Amino acid sequence: MTGLLRGRNFLPLREMKSNYDVVIIGGGVQGLSTAYYLAARHGIENIAVLERDYIGAGASGRNTQVVRSNYNTPETIPFYKESLQMYRTLSQELDFNLMYSNQGEIDLVHTDDSWRVENDKCLLNQQMGVDTRMLTPTEVLEVCPHIDLSGGGKLPVIGASYHPPCSFVRHDAVVWGYASAAARLGVHIHEQTRVTGIEVDGGVCRGVVTDRGPIAAGAVLSAVAGWSSEVAAMAGLKLPIVTHPLQAFVTEPVEPVISGLVCSFDALVYISQTQRGELLAGAEVLPYNTYSCRSSFDFIAECAARALMFIPLLGKARLMRQWTGLCDMTPDSSPILGESEVERFFLSAGMGTWGFKTAPVAGRSMAEHIATGNVPTVMKPFLPGRFRSDRMVPDAASAGTH
Repeated sequence: MTGLLRGRNFLPLREMKSNYDVVIIGGGVQGLSTAYYLAARHGIENIAVLERDYIGAGASGRNTQVVRSNYNTPETIPFYKESLQMYRTLSQELDFNLMYSNQGEIDLVHTDDSWRVENDKCLLNQQMGVDTRMLTPTEVLEVCPHIDLSGGGKLPVIGASYHPPCSFVRHDAVVWGYASAAARLGVHIHEQTRVTGIEVDGGVCRGVVTDRGPIAAGAVLSAVAGWSSEVAAMAGLKLPIVTHPLQAFVTEPVEPVISGLVCSFDALVYISQTQRGELLAGAEVLPYNTYSCRSSFDFIAECAARALMFIPLLGKARLMRQWTGLCDMTPDSSPILGESEVERFFLSAGMGTWGFKTAPVAGRSMAEHIATGNVPTVMKPFLPGRFRSDRMVPDAASAGTH
């Protein structure tokens, strides 16, 4: 029996050992993918993944399932392009149905300045082998007939950039796909296990302390998204990261009306439709720092108003559910990947709103880095030391969720 039919009981419960070659803190897509690639590509089987709740309970289970590669810098485009390429065959590799669906992305343009910005992005994408092109208003309607080109009378649409490779992947399926594949290779996945400390001796990470006892480790990886600053502080590190909440909502299921992702950078809103028929909408990260995942009515009111400007039929559907995730935002809106100032303490952090998109390439790259000490080419721009050397990778313009 394969894929989702295996059910919850296929994840074996194993006795926690006192020593592992690698301990990974965080049972989301980043931690689980790294564990899988360490075992599958580097033959390291003595691995523990420690999750304080259930796997996928954090940002991995609170995202909007979009994977794409239409980014804005020469450093980020190859990274996300490679990740999208890996996602296309990941179901076969993991022997798990991830519900991959290629649908495309439309980024609406409302001003001449925005047109120039999007056109420049298209030219850079095309130069680097990523299919992104400009559309006229007529062509926009050919792709998605339900878009209101008047923008609700507030933000008329004068065109759009179009990214056909943009796809959707079921987030919890990715979590369980990586978990099950890693477990089959011998990785120990321990849920309900909270890390309370990082053991550092002479500038070298020696292991972790948990609420179930200490664990010695040859290497420790922090892959905890919005909690990255908290975990890094246990090792005596201060990261250039602030944590912001990001909310989204879905309506009741309706018949298929939207194919792909519809986004407006000027209005800071995006709309799509899930495979279950729910209309999904989200907006920018909220402008305050918190570790709370509590949702708000203010978000619903503001986000719904923006979404209705471009997809008015949304107004006929009843809201069903909303949720909040935590985003670890860096000053340049790019990831932090690699060994920290504490030897053998590694960081997979700073993913902001894009962690799900990077899971395959970041996990594979981090696994190679931990196992061999090498830094894969696509990962080099995102090393932790770039902030000290003034080599930041500013790419906030790639997201409608600033």
